Amino acid sequence: PLPHTNNNGTPTNQLGLEAGAVSSHSIGSTMSTALPGTGGRAGKRRRRRPPSHYQPKAASETAAEERFLQQAIQNSKLDKGRPADGKVAVPWGPVFYPTKEDFQGNPLDYFEKVCRPIAERYGICKIVPPEGWNPAPFCVKTESKERFQTKLQVLHRLQEGISYGDGVEYNVSEYLQVAGRRTQEWKAKYYPDHDLLSRHVDSLEKTGVSENKNNKSNHNKKRFLPENLERDFWDIVETHTRQVTVEYGNDVDSAQFGSAFPLSQRGRAVNGTLDEEKVNAPEPEFGTPEYYQETYWNLNNMPTAPGSVLRHVKVGINGINVPWMYYGSLFTTFAYHNEDNYLYSVNYHHRGAPKQWYGVPGHEEAADGLEKVFKSYLSMKMRDVPDLLHHITTMFSPRLLQNADVPVCKLVQYEGEYIVTFPRAFHGGFSYGPNAGEAVNFGSHDWIKFGADANERYRSFARPAVFSHDRLTLTLSNHLEDQTSYYACKLLLDELERVVKEELELRKKLLANGVRDVSDMINLPKNKVDQLDEKSAAYDDKRLCHACKHVCFFSAVACECSQMKVSCLRHSHFMCRCPPEKKYFMIWSPNEELDTTVENLRHHCQGLKEKEGIKDEVTAPKAPTSVPSSDEPLGVKHAPLPPLGPGAEKDQAWHKDDEIPTGFILS
Repeated sequence: PLPHTNNNGTPTNQLGLEAGAVSSHSIGSTMSTALPGTGGRAGKRRRRRPPSHYQPKAASETAAEERFLQQAIQNSKLDKGRPADGKVAVPWGPVFYPTKEDFQGNPLDYFEKVCRPIAERYGICKIVPPEGWNPAPFCVKTESKERFQTKLQVLHRLQEGISYGDGVEYNVSEYLQVAGRRTQEWKAKYYPDHDLLSRHVDSLEKTGVSENKNNKSNHNKKRFLPENLERDFWDIVETHTRQVTVEYGNDVDSAQFGSAFPLSQRGRAVNGTLDEEKVNAPEPEFGTPEYYQETYWNLNNMPTAPGSVLRHVKVGINGINVPWMYYGSLFTTFAYHNEDNYLYSVNYHHRGAPKQWYGVPGHEEAADGLEKVFKSYLSMKMRDVPDLLHHITTMFSPRLLQNADVPVCKLVQYEGEYIVTFPRAFHGGFSYGPNAGEAVNFGSHDWIKFGADANERYRSFARPAVFSHDRLTLTLSNHLEDQTSYYACKLLLDELERVVKEELELRKKLLANGVRDVSDMINLPKNKVDQLDEKSAAYDDKRLCHACKHVCFFSAVACECSQMKVSCLRHSHFMCRCPPEKKYFMIWSPNEELDTTVENLRHHCQGLKEKEGIKDEVTAPKAPTSVPSSDEPLGVKHAPLPPLGPGAEKDQAWHKDDEIPTGFILS
């Protein structure tokens, strides 16, 4: 059939509803020249300028200047206590050291059992692979004729929330060569004695001679080290003493330019292949070439690892279940943000100079605290751009967070190391030189409560989600075989009951107000609840609420006055001025189907409870749902983070003598 006809050839609108099925209406200083002929003093006289009359500024211009002055005064109160040496004293986050056996298994199990109980309060953690880990070769298409667009970042204006401009287009090899030269230039200009001092330190260590502490401290300040570059970065951002711009190769499509990891042949990667003979073969041994293809520690495969909610998302979504590549240079910045739909994220550092990370926990007090700081520091800007935080273009010192009692930690990520971020955890940072990294999302079953909060946040800003939360909730509820833990199942059940209850109550209310149920008169395609594929995603894009951009998955309200508009049940009264009698339901999930799905999940959950011998009711932790208001006092109360997270001291000792590479080896 044609795009706008059904199987019988009858014209339909974009959602598959037959035209005319409901009613006859369509559903669908100048230096003056010397006076001529004069000389001497007379020739040097200026022409008399006419008196300048007072020109009042436009009211809007005066108001804008007043707002910016007030903002500057307010920010000076927030930005207090900057140390004279510019050092950023931030606690170090946790570092974990899994074994080969851990790397032979499912990374989600390791995150859940080992990392989350400790690291969730930090928001981020680092994972150092075991000895022998080496996923070579570097699989990126480095010499491709295709080029990616870079983003031009003005570092001395990162605190202003301005958008990035477009930088030069490069292929991978070209970008990394330019990044290397720029890093070498900074080192030669500001740290010319680094190499000499490094050889001096090495010779002292070999002879066993201890250097005077003061001398050592003075020498270290002249070396090209992370702690000095961190100070340089925040000097640029906060004091504006130097004007610096950089080009960042972020969000580079791995499907087009290649992932640095090899692709699976067992159907584990969205862009991989499926060899039927290998699907049921034993898992390859750690360190073998096939292992790096098939291990779930490979970022192409992690979204589909057992226990990941994204394994049912079969359509490729860049940056979500298809990794993005990130090509950095000295001081290229990834601004504060949390992940789409508040998912977990994992970032792997393939090659090059280290990255500096800062993390804020995802719990309600900390996340709301960061947002309050953001809104206070950029309150004038956010009057015009309320969703500025989602633009990922603003970076401010962790000192501002500390001044507001918001917990923040830091980590330095080196080659071959992972950084994991937790749901709703804000994170940001910058690079210390040319490097290549890769990142993707995943979600364990405890994510569902954060996903609900992200969904509400997006609706409040009329921002479309990357996938429908309602669809994923229903899809997970139809895969009972994946629900093997009572705790995880109870979280899912609570969320399903919540969305279904709201859906059915609003249907009843709108029916009572006169909105018609024409389910018997129209034939809509059924919702596909086994997976989210390309066709389903395309259909979801057609049924976004005109007001809040929520995917109307269960049902929508339409009106005879428009063939294009639909509304979620919350916002039908914003759609048009027509009376309720002109409006009607489009229902994809009937009441009985929703009730049956809830009952089946409830029964399965009860079975898991009995199997695990749980007698007392387990209360699932509630998702953070409050959005901080601008009139609330700034600052939150919480237990402070220790100066060194678990494993951090070992990590610092390990990297104590590491040199920052200023070049990049592709082979």
